[in-house]
Amino acid sequence: MRNLIVNADDLGWTGGVNRGIVDAHRKGLVTSTSLLANGRAFSEVMTISRENPELGIGVHLNLSDGPPTAAASEVAGLLGKTGNLQGGPENKLLRLAQRSLPLKEVEREWDAQIAKIRTAGIQPTHLDGHKHVHMLPGLFEIAVRLAKRHGIRAIRVAHEESTLRALLAAGKSGKSTAQLKQGVQARGLKLLGRDARELAERAGLATADYFCGIAQTGILTLEGVSRLLENLPEGTTEFMTHPGYVDGELRESATRLQESRESEGKILMDTGLRKLVATRGIRLINYGLVAEAA
Repeated sequence: MRNLIVNADDLGWTGGVNRGIVDAHRKGLVTSTSLLANGRAFSEVMTISRENPELGIGVHLNLSDGPPTAAASEVAGLLGKTGNLQGGPENKLLRLAQRSLPLKEVEREWDAQIAKIRTAGIQPTHLDGHKHVHMLPGLFEIAVRLAKRHGIRAIRVAHEESTLRALLAAGKSGKSTAQLKQGVQARGLKLLGRDARELAERAGLATADYFCGIAQTGILTLEGVSRLLENLPEGTTEFMTHPGYVDGELRESATRLQESRESEGKILMDTGLRKLVATRGIRLINYGLVAEAA
């Protein structure tokens, strides 16, 4: 059996991102999404969840963007001069190496993010990380502990399969700077989190068998997705995506993923891909079904 989770990251970022994710679910391949508890458009998500019961919603654990969810005084070591969460995975890795990242504050902030989502009436299907920060050494263990605490039964292991990365790269005349950089990031995450799958399994958390989408973030092609579907391996694969519509809030926010979100949405809603899923006997699922089968 070939199962496919098509996860749309960044639900809650802006209203335009929310609309793009919902359209890609209703008209396309998206089966799952991960929610930013501190996103500008979080308030819309309760309605989205109620009106789209088959859309699995996970928690997009965040240490890089927006205001904290916990009280600022309790997570001051995670905040920049503006009072917002600040610093990407590279910054967090450096601070881990220097032992200057307050792990208790990380756990406090992530616990607050999960609790906010659960209080809104959403039981998360899984945990994953904004910019894959949950894969860093020491932080994955925190994510696992919080999953157990909140009754969340699955977690993303962002180990990008090299063969799937090559399939998704189809349709490009050469490797772009972004693709090269993101390919290095994918390999680095696999090295940094090499024990992640074992840690998850030991804790009784379900994971997908395969994961892909890092190297092609922002540069996805229709041909690449077609090649992925044509050669999807047996088992369960998570394909990470970032659909959305560009609105004023998105343009003002600190993300390089702008027009690429609209192009990804069009790809994910392509009718030819839906036919390919059917003819290949691929079952579109979310993490809730993975957890049930574990």
